[in-house]
Amino acid sequence: MSFPPPAACPRKEFIVSAEESANTPDPTSHPAAPVPAPPRVPRPPSSPLKPAAAAAAPAGGHSDAAKWGRVAENGAVEVREGDAWRVVGEYPDGTPDEALAYFARKFDDLAFKVRTLEQRAAAGGAAAGELAAQARHLTGEVTDAAAVGDLAALRGRLDALTASLAEASAAEAEQNRAAVDQAIAERTAIVERAEAIAAQDLSKVQWKQVTGELTELFDSWQSQQQNGPRIPKGPANQLWKRFRDARATVDRQRRAFYADLDEHHKAARDAKSRLVERAEALAPRGVDGIPAYRALLDEWKAAGRAGRKADDALWAKFKAAGDALYAARAEQSAAEEAESAPRIEIREALLVEAKAVGDEADLGKARALLTRIQRKWDDTGRIFPRDKERALDDRLRVIEQALKSREEVDWKRNNPETKARADGMSRQLLDAIEKLEAEHAAAEKAGDAAAVKAAAEALEARRSWLRALDG
Repeated sequence: MSFPPPAACPRKEFIVSAEESANTPDPTSHPAAPVPAPPRVPRPPSSPLKPAAAAAAPAGGHSDAAKWGRVAENGAVEVREGDAWRVVGEYPDGTPDEALAYFARKFDDLAFKVRTLEQRAAAGGAAAGELAAQARHLTGEVTDAAAVGDLAALRGRLDALTASLAEASAAEAEQNRAAVDQAIAERTAIVERAEAIAAQDLSKVQWKQVTGELTELFDSWQSQQQNGPRIPKGPANQLWKRFRDARATVDRQRRAFYADLDEHHKAARDAKSRLVERAEALAPRGVDGIPAYRALLDEWKAAGRAGRKADDALWAKFKAAGDALYAARAEQSAAEEAESAPRIEIREALLVEAKAVGDEADLGKARALLTRIQRKWDDTGRIFPRDKERALDDRLRVIEQALKSREEVDWKRNNPETKARADGMSRQLLDAIEKLEAEHAAAEKAGDAAAVKAAAEALEARRSWLRALDG
């Protein structure tokens, strides 16, 4: 048998606490002594109470409610706790069955909370500390609850659940402490790395690399702050202050560096702008302006950097001015090369003719032939491009050098002074050889092996000298 809640009844009903019920007059009976009870169930003002029958077991599905609760004649609802009865409230303007059913539903709500908490603990996944806190809170709700049912059993289940969660809560707390210590160590490592970056000579660093590394450190800090365990406020604030100070030091140096760099870029940009103007002014001079442009190029290299975009734009203008000069030289070179084509043919023909110089055995005739070719060679005039002229000159120079070598050899051989000197040395060597031969024969006759060997070695040396002298 089910009962609608009081709000659904056709008449107005209120739930009244035991203390208020004791102070409310009953028009159908004489005033009675107040019934003390904790003010756990507040009630709004209500109409005078109707007489209530003695507690009786409710019919149907509320047999448990009848076992654990009863309704007094004055409408007070009581719950049995051990051998004692405790007033939990009143249910005016309702039948005893309705009163018990209402407070039994209060018990069912508590039992549902206990059962849900037990299931969460059994399923795992939830923090043991959180479950233990909920169990303690629920124990407070069950204690002296305004409900009808086996409250002692509920408290026993909660006590058992709290005891089973105690060890897990301790282990969880230890894990949390270890996680906090690990988080502090990781953030300390981040701080120390940031401080190491700030402590180095920042005038010699690559700022792009340093900025990227600091950004990574800050991202790691935020990731740990959002996803890691919460560390105590004191260490957290101290570490953050160190990290913030290190970042501030690096940022201050970086701003100073880029401010100084901007000044250098501005100076370089102004200098290169003036160089561009001077280079463009050389255009009317054509080929003659190239030496001056090269000098400007040296100044350009010494001007320093003006920033990538500015450098690229200014260099494009400077190079265009130089390209105009070199284009003029290219046109001049093309004209000169076209003019040099017949001269190249003449010199190629002279080189073919000069091959006969090496074949001529008579050095006088060979020299005369080469001299005639050299005169014709010079008469042809300059040849462009210059590398082509140098290549032709090198080929003729090989022929000239070969003839010169032949002449030097002939001079050494036929020089009277050299010949006289050679003849004198030859006579001396011949006399020495004759004397050594006699000594060698005497040593053999005497059987002196050492003298024989010495005379033979000396003979061989003099004979070698004589052969070299005679050519």
